[in-house]
Amino acid sequence: MTRIVSTRSKARRKRAKRGNKLKTSGTTRKLLWSDEFTGATGASPDSANWVFDIGGGGFGNNEKQTYTDRPANACLDGKGNLVITALRETLTGADGIERDYTSGRIKTQGKVSCRFGRVEARIKSPSGQGIWPAFWMLGTDISQVGWADCGEIDIFEVKGGEPTVNHGSLHAPGFEGAHALTTAYTLPGGQSVADDFHIYAVEWEPGMVKFFVDDVLYSMRTPADVPGKKWVFDHDFFIIINLAVGGNFAGDPDATTVFPQKMVIDYVRVYE
Repeated sequence: MTRIVSTRSKARRKRAKRGNKLKTSGTTRKLLWSDEFTGATGASPDSANWVFDIGGGGFGNNEKQTYTDRPANACLDGKGNLVITALRETLTGADGIERDYTSGRIKTQGKVSCRFGRVEARIKSPSGQGIWPAFWMLGTDISQVGWADCGEIDIFEVKGGEPTVNHGSLHAPGFEGAHALTTAYTLPGGQSVADDFHIYAVEWEPGMVKFFVDDVLYSMRTPADVPGKKWVFDHDFFIIINLAVGGNFAGDPDATTVFPQKMVIDYVRVYE
């Protein structure tokens, strides 16, 4: 079953304006939790659902940005969207290190978690060399067991220099990092993730994770794909949304990269 842990989960269910039921893969699903990002222009995302990840240091990926909690890097636009903005600017972070880029990263850790069901977001992605937007999940036991034993599910991950391709991945011991279980999905007709909003989702059950773009199933993963390796995805996970600059996955910005870069999120929803 899907599990939602939130101090306001019932209220959020009542207040969700759209998508209370969803039919997908032949199954009608009930909305359990959502954030529709309604609120005043410049407001921070709802603190009942999200906390900011603040800092720099590359996050293990050689990323070049410092994450902040400033509205300049993450705020509501007053039109029902969350906007995460990457800026080229010099800022000294809390660690005392000066970096040339800032951006935003939010997570539901300690606020909302889920186990199984459908997790989706409607996103208009930025693009450009070295730009790395992502919508993903980590196991809630990360502080006890560490990464990658906690498991990581990457629902939406784009190399900004290849804006027609989304990557869906699973990370666990023995298939983590550059060796993750990854499937690349190319949008039809030469579409770019930056041209319009697209819906990125996983449908998740014991021993199986399915990946979708715009309700097109493009990958299904089970323990059979990683014989002899640990399957660490059948427990609670929390949600993360971020916009990185540079790093091992997307490469670093170059002279062609334009700033600011904006990642626009219409909603995040969890269905049973």
